[in-house]
Amino acid sequence: MQFENTLSFAQSLDEKDLLKDFREEFIIPVENGKEQIYFLGNSLGLQPKQTTTYIQRILDGWSKHGVESFFIGDDPWIDYHSHLTKAFSIIIGAKSSEITIMNNLTVNLHLMMVSFYRPQGKRNKIICEGKAFPSDQYMFESHIKHHGLNPDDVLIEINPRAGEHCLRTEDILQVIEKHKDELALILFGGINYYTGQVMDMNAITSAGHRAGARVGFDLAHCAGNIPLQLHDWDVDFACWCNYKYLNAGPGAVGGAYVHERFHNDADINRFAGWWGYKKETRFKMDKGFQPITSAEGWQLSTPHMMLWAAVRSSMDIIGRAGWDTMQQKRKILNAYLWFVLDKINASQKEKQIEFITPGEEEQHGCQVSMLMLQKGKEVYDKLMSNGIYVDWREPNVIRLAPVPLYNTFEEVWKFGNTLHSILQGKI
Repeated sequence: MQFENTLSFAQSLDEKDLLKDFREEFIIPVENGKEQIYFLGNSLGLQPKQTTTYIQRILDGWSKHGVESFFIGDDPWIDYHSHLTKAFSIIIGAKSSEITIMNNLTVNLHLMMVSFYRPQGKRNKIICEGKAFPSDQYMFESHIKHHGLNPDDVLIEINPRAGEHCLRTEDILQVIEKHKDELALILFGGINYYTGQVMDMNAITSAGHRAGARVGFDLAHCAGNIPLQLHDWDVDFACWCNYKYLNAGPGAVGGAYVHERFHNDADINRFAGWWGYKKETRFKMDKGFQPITSAEGWQLSTPHMMLWAAVRSSMDIIGRAGWDTMQQKRKILNAYLWFVLDKINASQKEKQIEFITPGEEEQHGCQVSMLMLQKGKEVYDKLMSNGIYVDWREPNVIRLAPVPLYNTFEEVWKFGNTLHSILQGKI
């Protein structure tokens, strides 16, 4: 497509947008009577208007039937989880039985570590990305210490080459090969939260398995953003949050994937809870844990029904919008953003922005991370004061992520026009 950096062209793209009506299903922030431009779907997605209705249905069941709402009424809670797993099977690229919606991201990562990090002798090393999201770093550190090991001896962090911002797949594969005889686990962010780089999860998984290691991914910045095929890629496990691109609210209940080959593995370690017990005999309250033979066997406690309702609200919108249609718009919307940003950069007498997100379509999702070479915090503050929500990451990076369900091409153009004016000193 031949893009134009004009308001009229952006508006023409919005007119042809198959998802344009879905913006009306979200609550857009308003300041002084003016809708703000919200480009923070990578941090916290906007609230769907119908979420209160979905939560109210749970409250109504609670008030009418109490605990019996698990078993009676129009939509018994005991079956609620199946509504979620069916929707997520498309987004995650897995069988419904391989998905469970539970806990929060870091809790789920710890639970997966119990099952999939089994250090034995010299085979105790973990490979991860350098400067992973802090929760992942702290999870690694504390879990390794729990095994009586030293994180400095166990954790192998892969960093970009000198002068580069992103990891090269060949470098990752080389490190895996180098440590294949001592490797127990590979656990990467599927998309790096800082740069927005998409990892080659298929290649990493294949290389890890050849080395005899388990392979998992933190999908916090992937789920609801890019297409995934976890089952076909043969990934062992993965975890994600649902409050970013999946719009389920702050602190939303998270999700986990476990490949079906582990569902009947009687020898696999896990921390157990009563909600992961076989459904047929769960309420007999017998001793001796017998897990559900699906990813649900990793569940612990009675579910967060109101949080599940918030997830279901979002899944309903995505189902009506169509995952493939969302992906089509994401690609065009992001391509237009890159076009506008490239025009801005080319117009500067002195380079002020360096993009640390890879420009190749298959290596990024919605997010673009801009390394500000001059007055970065000042630029960020002016964008925010002009009604454009982006975020700041120390020491000098501005991240933004227009998303397909509620962002528009006109917003991308307005952002670019405002940014250009700021860099020119006109604002």
